[in-house]
Amino acid sequence: MFNSLRRAFPSSLLLNDANALLYSAKTFTAAMLAYYIALSVGLDRPSWSIITVYIVSQTSVGASLSRSVYRLTGTITGAAMTVVIVPNFVNTPIICSLVLTGWITLCLYFSQLDRTPRAYAFVLAGYTASLIGFPAVFEPGAIFDIAITRVQEIMIGILCASFIHRYVIPKRITGLFNSKLAVTQRDARRMVIDTLKRVAGEKEKLLQLALTLQSLDGFGHHLPYDFAISKSSRKARQLIHDRLSRLLVVSNQLHDYLHELNLLPDSIATLVSEVTDWLACEDSTARKAGAERLRRRCVALQHRSSADELNFKEALRVNFVKRLEETIMLLQQCEQLSHALLLAKPEHMIDGAEEAKGYVYHRDHFTAARAALGAFAIIFSGCLLWIYSAWPDGATAVSILGVCCTLFGSFDTPVPHIVKYIAGSVYGVIISLIYSFILLPQVTEFSVLVAVLAPAYLLAGSLQARPPTTFMAMGITLTLPILSELGARYSGDFATAINTAVALFAATGYAVVSMGLLQTVQADSAIRRLLHRCRRDIRYRAKGLSSMNDVAWVNLMIDRTALILPRLPRSNQTADSVLNSLLHYLNIGLAVTYLKRSLNKLEGETALQVNTLLNLLARGAQPGELQKRISLILAINPPVSHQQPHALIEHIIDLHCALKNCALKERDKEQSHDY
Repeated sequence: MFNSLRRAFPSSLLLNDANALLYSAKTFTAAMLAYYIALSVGLDRPSWSIITVYIVSQTSVGASLSRSVYRLTGTITGAAMTVVIVPNFVNTPIICSLVLTGWITLCLYFSQLDRTPRAYAFVLAGYTASLIGFPAVFEPGAIFDIAITRVQEIMIGILCASFIHRYVIPKRITGLFNSKLAVTQRDARRMVIDTLKRVAGEKEKLLQLALTLQSLDGFGHHLPYDFAISKSSRKARQLIHDRLSRLLVVSNQLHDYLHELNLLPDSIATLVSEVTDWLACEDSTARKAGAERLRRRCVALQHRSSADELNFKEALRVNFVKRLEETIMLLQQCEQLSHALLLAKPEHMIDGAEEAKGYVYHRDHFTAARAALGAFAIIFSGCLLWIYSAWPDGATAVSILGVCCTLFGSFDTPVPHIVKYIAGSVYGVIISLIYSFILLPQVTEFSVLVAVLAPAYLLAGSLQARPPTTFMAMGITLTLPILSELGARYSGDFATAINTAVALFAATGYAVVSMGLLQTVQADSAIRRLLHRCRRDIRYRAKGLSSMNDVAWVNLMIDRTALILPRLPRSNQTADSVLNSLLHYLNIGLAVTYLKRSLNKLEGETALQVNTLLNLLARGAQPGELQKRISLILAINPPVSHQQPHALIEHIIDLHCALKNCALKERDKEQSHDY
C-alpha cells in the first residue's frame, strides 16, 4: 500500500496538494450541509453557517473540534455582551461605541495574554460583538432576536464542520503529534552529537528545539478532542517537554565545558566517542541496552576522577562527565515516555509525574495592553468617522474594522496579512458579482446551486489549507456568502452589493493604514524587551523574589526563545549574539537559583562571598566583577568532590563558564549588558 501511495504521489508537493484538495472537498460538503439545514429551519442569514464552517475547519479532527468549541464559547459570550450593551447605550452613539469598542479590545487583551489555542475564544467573543453590535444599532429592539439567530446559524455551521471532519476520512492529529515527537527526539540526539563534535553553528541548532517544543505544545492542546488518546497523555507530554528542555540546558553546558577544557584526557575522549556512536544509533533496542552501559561508565569515571582534591580543570572534567550521564538519562527517559504515550499506558510512565510542569508561556501585560489600546484607538476613531459622516454603510465598515483588529492584532506586522486578505477580497467581490447577477438568477434547485458554487469554494478551500495563501483564501470564503446574499430566495441588489464592497475595502484599507501606525511592533524592540525580561528575572532570583522553580524557569526561557527566533530575520541584531545571550541567561539563572537556595547551608567566609556575589548579580554588575568574586569563592573552597562543598562548586563553575562567555561576547561587541 505504501509503495502504491508513493507511485500515486511521487513528491511531497503532490501529497500536500492531495491533502489540500481533500480538506477543501470535506469543508465544502460541510458548508453545503450547514447551508441546507439553515435554509430548512428558516433562519434569517443562512450564509453565516457557511462562513462558520470555513472559519472553524482545520486539516485535522482534533484541531477542527477544539476550534469549534472555542468558537461556540466565544460566539455565545460575544452575543450575550452585545445584548447587554446595545439596548442600554443605543441612544448615546458615542457612549455605545466606547463600550462596544472597550469590550472588543478587552477580548483582544486577554487573547494576547493567553497565547494558547484557547485564545481563539477571546477573539471570537470580541469580533462577534463587532459583527452583531455595530449593525444592530439601527434595530436595537431586535438585538436579542438577532443574537439568538446568529448563534443558531453559527452552531449549525460548527456541528456540520465537526461531523464531516470527524467521520469523513478523518485525519487525526494524534498520528501527526507522535511522528513529530519521534522526529524531535531524533533531532535532539543529532543536536547533542553536533555539540560533542564541536560543529560550527550548533547553538543555533540547539535553540531551534525551542520552536519544535512550542509546536508540539500547540498540537497537545488539540489532542483531547481527537478521540484517540488517553487522559494520561497530558502528564507524559509535560514530562517529555521538561526533559527535552533540560536537555537543551545540558547541551549548552557541555558546549561551555568543551570550550573551557579544549583538550580532553584519553579516557573521557573515548567515552565521548562511544556516546556519539550511541546517539547516532537508529535501533531503539540497541540504544536502550547501550544506555545503561554508558551510564555506568560515566559513574565509574566520575569516581575515579574525584578521589582527591581537584584543580579547576579537573573539576570541569568531572562536571562534563556528569552532564554526559545526564544527557543519556534524559534521552532514555524521553524514549520511555514516548513509548508510554504511544501505547496510552500510564503504568509505563517514569517517576516524577506529579512534578511535571510542561510548557510555560511568557505573558507580557504591557505588550497586550499596547495592542489593545492601539485597537481601541483604531476602532473608536472609525466609529467617530461613521457617526459624524452619517454614512449609511458605516456600521458594516466599522464591524469589519473590529474583525481586522481582533484577527490580525496578535501579529507583530499585521499589514502584510491584511493585504493578503484584501487581495482575496478583491477576488471574492468579483466572483460574488458574477454569481449574484449572472449565475444565481438561473438557479432554481439546491443541487444545481451546490454545483454552481463548487468551483469557487473548492479552489478557495484548497488555498485555505496552504499556510502561505490562508488569509487570501479567507478573503474569498468570507466575502462570497455575504455579497452573493445566499438566503432562502434570490434577492440580488446591485447597489447593496456595491455599497457593501465599498464598506469592506474602506474598512480594510483604514485597517492597513492605522494598524501599520499603531499596531506594528519592531522586531528589535520586541527582542530587546524579551532579553530585558530575562535579565530582570535573574535579578529577582538573586534577590530571592522569584517563586518559580528551576524546571518552570527553563520552560519559560524556552518559550521566550521561541518568541525571539522568528523575529531575528527582521531585526538588525546578529543572530549569534542574541542566541548566545539567551543561553547564557538561562545558565546564569539556574546557577543563581542554586546559590540562593544553598546560602542558608553555608557558613563563614564562603557564605559571605556567595552572598556578596548574589548582591552583585541583583544590582546588575558586569561579568568581569562577578568573575573576580567567583575566583575568591573557588580559592576558599577547593573543588573536593567527595565533600559537601562540591555541589556548590559545581554550580559556581557553571556560573563561571556562562559569565566568561558573556564577557567574551561583550568584548567582541565593545558594549556591555547588565545581568
